[in-house]
Amino acid sequence: MACMAWQRAAGIGAQQTRRRSVAAALLALGLAGGLAGPAQAATVLRVLAWPGYADPDFVAVFEKRHGVKVEITTVASDDILRAKLASPDGPGFDLVAANTAEIARLVVQQMLVPLPVGNIRNTARQLPRFRQLQAIAGITARGEVYAMPFTYSEMGLVYDRHQFSTPPQSIAVLWDPRWQGKVLAFDGSSHGFSLAAMYRGLAPFRIEPARFSPLAKDLVALRRNVRSFYSLPEESVELFRKHKVAVMHANYGQQQLKQLRDAGLDVGYVVPKEGALAWLDCWAITRRSTQVALAAEWINYMLDPVVSREFTRRQGLANTLDEPPALSGDVPMGPIVWLEPVEDEALRAQLWQRILSGDRPARF
Repeated sequence: MACMAWQRAAGIGAQQTRRRSVAAALLALGLAGGLAGPAQAATVLRVLAWPGYADPDFVAVFEKRHGVKVEITTVASDDILRAKLASPDGPGFDLVAANTAEIARLVVQQMLVPLPVGNIRNTARQLPRFRQLQAIAGITARGEVYAMPFTYSEMGLVYDRHQFSTPPQSIAVLWDPRWQGKVLAFDGSSHGFSLAAMYRGLAPFRIEPARFSPLAKDLVALRRNVRSFYSLPEESVELFRKHKVAVMHANYGQQQLKQLRDAGLDVGYVVPKEGALAWLDCWAITRRSTQVALAAEWINYMLDPVVSREFTRRQGLANTLDEPPALSGDVPMGPIVWLEPVEDEALRAQLWQRILSGDRPARF
């Protein structure tokens, strides 16, 4: 027992040392940029992002450096992100973190402004493939750059090693009646229909009109098999633990894998044979912003090695500066399918709400 107590104390001490070193590095980062005086204190930078993208200590350093206030609003789905950006109420957001498919849609709708790339100095530190901006679908138009890559992951399957003797091979496991009530899936209309399309061997982003009815029926069947649809990654961890879930479609990918393992759960992670949807989230500046220069400084700050690498350590998500490690012990079996704009967002959202509300298959 004394040995165990010593080990616990050593572990706590290591965590405290790590937190102090991170705090010192962030403080040094703030001091390196110079701390602004109180004259700018009234300025507010409004940021729309995903959970874990802008922790309070990250925000505090930026605020001190620039003498501003940063307001972070988090979203739990692309549907919510779209609604937040479209709302005419309030001053709107200066910055948004969104995947490349959403960025492409926002560019078409003229809701973003071109980035002052020359002012985002830390792009020089990014991996070569992330510096080839014209080659990344959705983030450029008419020779202008509208978004800067920040983080990415595939949406694999997380499974309980105690309930699976071998990793699940197929997306079909989510529909398998053997696991009824022990499945988790993400509450999102676009990804939901894309997942169902991949289950049926169809193109996930260009669903033909006649295919929507049978796919909606498939999603009703999925609804009947799952324990719950989750929104936030922390919510999925609690549901996974509480209900002894067997398998989950991980919308947040390796961020959820890390959270589950940090919670002490013995889980594996795999890309099924049909493949896995994957997202590349980028920072972009909205057309409603009146402080483009400050917004560009935020993007530059989030790409700083101290911030990006600490973000990866905390969230388990890849950054754009370092090559990610291979999946630990699990071999991907299928291709990675990067998100693209879908054929009809409104139709997917309308049908999804009917599915979640309990509509019967015969009504689709």
